[in-house]
Amino acid sequence: MPSAAQLYAELWVSLASLLRTYTAAHGLNGDRQATVELGEERITVRCAEKWLDLQRRGERVNWLRENGNSGVLELTEAGRLRLQNPSSQNRDLGHPEEEEMDMAAEAWARELMQ
Repeated sequence: MPSAAQLYAELWVSLASLLRTYTAAHGLNGDRQATVELGEERITVRCAEKWLDLQRRGERVNWLRENGNSGVLELTEAGRLRLQNPSSQNRDLGHPEEEEMDMAAEAWARELMQ
């Protein structure tokens, strides 16, 4: 059975893969492309002047956008993202308190590729 650290590392790689897939899909009908850089504790997605920076420590994920919006999410063992403190976070990406990782990745990709 994998450890919690291994599970969160695998979920992290999956999140980066989802971001690559959804940014590519949103770029199909236009001339925009995004780059997705993956590290053990950081994912950076860039498209022109827009960017998303995700930093992970265990299950905790801090996100930051080019416009200064930010928040803290938590990876769950079920492969979801949960807001750590919903009342204090900017919800500009439409994230409910907890959602599937693919839905969060799609929302980020859509916003970045507009």
